[in-house]
Amino acid sequence: MSLSFDPNSLTLPQGHYIGGTYVAAREGMTLYRPSDAVAFADCPIADAALVDQAVQTAKQALKTSGWGTLRPRERTKILQRWADLIEQHGETLAKLEAVASTRPVGHLIAGDIAVTAEQIRFFAEFADKEGSDLVPTDGNSLGMIMTEPYGVVGAITPWNFPLSMAGWKLGPALAAGNAVVLKPSEMTPFATLYMTELAEKAGLPAGLINIVLGDGPTTGNALTGHPDIAKVSFTGSTGAGSAIMANIARTGVKPMTLELGGKSPQVVFADADLDQTADAIARSILGNAGQACVAGSRVIVQDSVADELTARLIARMTVIRPGPTWDELTDYAPIISERQIARMSSIVEASKAAGAECLLGGERLDRPGYFYAPTLLGNVTENSPAVREEIFGPVLTIQSFHDEAEALALADHPTYGLAAGLFTRDLSRAIRLTQALQAGTVWVNRYSRSRDHILPTGGYKQSGIGKDLGREAYQANRKSKSVLISL
Repeated sequence: MSLSFDPNSLTLPQGHYIGGTYVAAREGMTLYRPSDAVAFADCPIADAALVDQAVQTAKQALKTSGWGTLRPRERTKILQRWADLIEQHGETLAKLEAVASTRPVGHLIAGDIAVTAEQIRFFAEFADKEGSDLVPTDGNSLGMIMTEPYGVVGAITPWNFPLSMAGWKLGPALAAGNAVVLKPSEMTPFATLYMTELAEKAGLPAGLINIVLGDGPTTGNALTGHPDIAKVSFTGSTGAGSAIMANIARTGVKPMTLELGGKSPQVVFADADLDQTADAIARSILGNAGQACVAGSRVIVQDSVADELTARLIARMTVIRPGPTWDELTDYAPIISERQIARMSSIVEASKAAGAECLLGGERLDRPGYFYAPTLLGNVTENSPAVREEIFGPVLTIQSFHDEAEALALADHPTYGLAAGLFTRDLSRAIRLTQALQAGTVWVNRYSRSRDHILPTGGYKQSGIGKDLGREAYQANRKSKSVLISL
């Protein structure tokens, strides 16, 4: 059965989703399909009053349902049923996400849908397996560290992987016994809305997930600064993360998890398998057209094999199959918006003006929608805009080094430390450099996450605070108190 579909045939969820029902809203911003630049929907903007309604609904639902004190295994069972429904409704979810986003429908079915369901199952299992600890104290007392939910968590997800990012936020927060008010990106809200409906069909009490639509300055600020939001979880740009921190500081103090931008290096030594390496690097920058925070956008290769690797990369980055996200044969995605493609073009042009050599691409593709050619820039320095700034697109820079010390110096970015790749057959070198690289995630002889959700993700420097995924994400959604009892 073909997964391809007519984008005009879909019925899109309309409005905010609060307390188990859609709340009608006035029209806000016009949305354009990235694949053909056609206006197709409007996204309303929730003001402070509507955000407050969602937060109060979440508080009341948490109180009346007893979700936070429910027998932990019951939380697990409901979340597992939700994951089952996500898989069963995978085609509908894939279409709702593909029409508005940069994710081709075939990629969604093959990856994002199953990964989202797996993530929710993964976190569901923590509900009855992580708890309080008895700790050693003197013989006349009993010491405990107890944990409990925060209450209402405020979450904001980006446009590049809407479903799986929602899973990152909702899974651990709900498993830990919290309610959530979530703001998806204003450009890609539809699959998240439908996924929330499925959660309630699985038995999640209405109001434990509330979805407010809108932009950052209005809706995002109202959400993160709300006094009844006990914890904030955000994935997005470093600039937006900084604004959230400032907004929280203006309105109070609360814990936050921030998974932010990156400018990640991929360090290649002469002893690496160059075919395997070129495959991994090309996938990392062509996947979702480079629109990923962990995109390995800086290749740093040993000088003796720099020309060989460059030739292999050009060969792999030339073979692409661009197309609309609703065509199952598409394997190269559009850029999310006209604004983003213009920003990307300006960085590439500024880099060329500063001396970069365009080895491949460097231009918009001649087709409807927002498509940019896979681009490889050589002859760049650490001051080149393409090396310094997060481009969030299919633009790769290549630099060469002679020895380990020079490789580490080039890999170290003054701003970001989200991820890094390392390609070598030398085990000692791999361990030595893994310890030295300033990044929250290091991949060796690969450049991609696996479906081992136990591995947390998060960055160093301005790439973020705290961790998503892993045990750490569950624990970050519970607060602890120390208890000492005299016997």
